[in-house]
Amino acid sequence: MDYINILYAVLSLGILGLVLGTLLGFASDKFKVQVDERIPKVREVLPGANCGGCGYAGCEAYATAVVEEGAPLTACVVGGAACAAKIAEIMGAEVKVEATDKKVAKKVAFVKCSGDCDSRKVKADLQGVTSCKEAAALENRQGCSYGCLGCGDCVKVCKFGAISLVNGIAVVDEEKCVNCGACVRSCPQKLIESVPKDNRYRVACNSKDMGKTVRENCSKGCIGCRMCERNCPVQAISVNDNLALVDYTKCTNCGTCASKCPVKVITGREAI
Repeated sequence: MDYINILYAVLSLGILGLVLGTLLGFASDKFKVQVDERIPKVREVLPGANCGGCGYAGCEAYATAVVEEGAPLTACVVGGAACAAKIAEIMGAEVKVEATDKKVAKKVAFVKCSGDCDSRKVKADLQGVTSCKEAAALENRQGCSYGCLGCGDCVKVCKFGAISLVNGIAVVDEEKCVNCGACVRSCPQKLIESVPKDNRYRVACNSKDMGKTVRENCSKGCIGCRMCERNCPVQAISVNDNLALVDYTKCTNCGTCASKCPVKVITGREAI
């Protein structure tokens, strides 16, 4: 056995490994990316829901944006005011917890539709369709073209179990809703919107059809009669494109609009 050749081979490999290791170490030190130590700290105080409600792809992306881009400290709708205060402490900034709490914690998702299985007079044939996006793309679909399609895309994307299908339409559980916006983005009908949680009166309809057409399709749809508009003492509700709309900045929760609505499409809840 030629031990000299074996020794040369071992030495050659050792020297080559040493040279390559030195080069890699130099390159790693030379080209390393500096990571701000505040990013993992901010990421640690976030709830980890990765819901996208902050407007970023996930908690990691939001934490990076806070540190590197100056993103708003109050954008996490799941963590709310407490989370914003912790982020502010890490960033050496100040944030008013009261204002944050009002901005983050007091809104919920609301489905602008009352057309459940009992109210729809003309039902679309969606046999075999499992997605609202698929259903919305169907041509010559009968029934209300503005209403809930009932395939549950919003239910599938909600990570908090705050929305479910009840008698054919999506219904939000406000106690579970964190206003992350996932359901809002998933709805092809644009039926779901973020509304003030403490506002007790909302229009549960999204149809812009004329009253006659609405009545032909649904017994609970807004017919644009303007009874709510004419009777509101603070002009907080108006009818545009045959649909009543509430201005939540003016509404005082008096309930006049709901009591005057002939089709009872304006929902009223107990005071919170």
